[in-house]
Amino acid sequence: MRPGFGGPAVPVGVDVQVESLDTISEVDMDFTMTMYIRHYWKDERLSFHSTTNKSMTYDGRLVKKIWVPDMFFVHSKKSFTHDTTKDNVMLRVYPDGKVLYSQRVTVTSMCSMDLSRFPLDTQTCSLEIESYAYTDDDLMLYWKKGNNSLSTDENISLSQFLIQEFQTTTKLAFYSSTGWYNRLYITFTLRRHIFFFLLQTYFPATLMVMLSWVSFWIDRRAVPARVPLGITTVLTMSTIITGVNASMPRVSYIKAVDIYLWVSFVFVFLSVIEYAAVNYLSTVQERKEKKLRERLPCTCGMTHPGMMGSYSEEDVNNTGNYGCMLEENGAMKQQRMMVHLDIEENDQITGHVGSSAYSSMWVDTHAIDKYSRVIFPGSYTLFNIIYWSCYL
Repeated sequence: MRPGFGGPAVPVGVDVQVESLDTISEVDMDFTMTMYIRHYWKDERLSFHSTTNKSMTYDGRLVKKIWVPDMFFVHSKKSFTHDTTKDNVMLRVYPDGKVLYSQRVTVTSMCSMDLSRFPLDTQTCSLEIESYAYTDDDLMLYWKKGNNSLSTDENISLSQFLIQEFQTTTKLAFYSSTGWYNRLYITFTLRRHIFFFLLQTYFPATLMVMLSWVSFWIDRRAVPARVPLGITTVLTMSTIITGVNASMPRVSYIKAVDIYLWVSFVFVFLSVIEYAAVNYLSTVQERKEKKLRERLPCTCGMTHPGMMGSYSEEDVNNTGNYGCMLEENGAMKQQRMMVHLDIEENDQITGHVGSSAYSSMWVDTHAIDKYSRVIFPGSYTLFNIIYWSCYL
């Protein structure tokens, strides 16, 4: 039975020394901590006479024969007392009946994480200690040295997190069927290191987006060059997204890294769509050009009578040999010029506007790649400025 049964609550002081913070798991939403937990109370039934006023120290075998606080870790998933080479338990009794009870414990406890800012996030986790059977009417838990009751090893470090602070608090917990209990909290704040994710996620995604822009400078007729480039960047972005999500819990909200990766994926995907548009418009242009050539009579060695009054002698000479130029290498530009000029003359005579549509189509096809060289990098740079200013 507890000391002073039937009387006031037994004060039990607690202090903790954190030996290591082993793992923080985002997938399982938990952390693992190894620590020394010490309990202090007074049991006059254990007092003894001593001329030297020295304490007596015992191992874990005596613990089973006397009353000790029945502490447990709230929300813990797994915990155990170390037993190498024997149970890591110490009991020290003083002549006046004061008792020190120490254990070396490893506990895995739940930590509810908000990953909406991952990997630019800061997490706060807590370890909660409470008596299982004794309410606050029988046992009063408190931190023995106040805020100094928690000490940590200076060598504690984590690969992904920076430990910002540890602190202790005390609260009351209520259970509808059993009553009020004293609960002690060990709260620690962790800030995630960003450099690993910059190297593994952000830099590769950014490089893939920049690589997709290379196609804007490749000749639109080079289909074997532009199509594989676009498909490769899309597949690489898909692999990066899959790799990041494989190591994360399946949460129902969007994380910061998701926003960056999916926006990058959209930019890469749009670069593929951009070439599809360029290729389609080029095909339409070539078909119209072919139809225009079929409609024009051959004027090899002749000048068009309607052109004499409007163009110089050089222009007339350039456009008068239309049929012959078709057979010469490098004559495509002069052929298009002649078709343009000839169709304009025919439009003035017949009132048709086919050449205007042809001319505008020719300009738009060239403008898509030209404008994309500016719009895509500018938009992505603006997105990065907004993204990092919001999350850093």
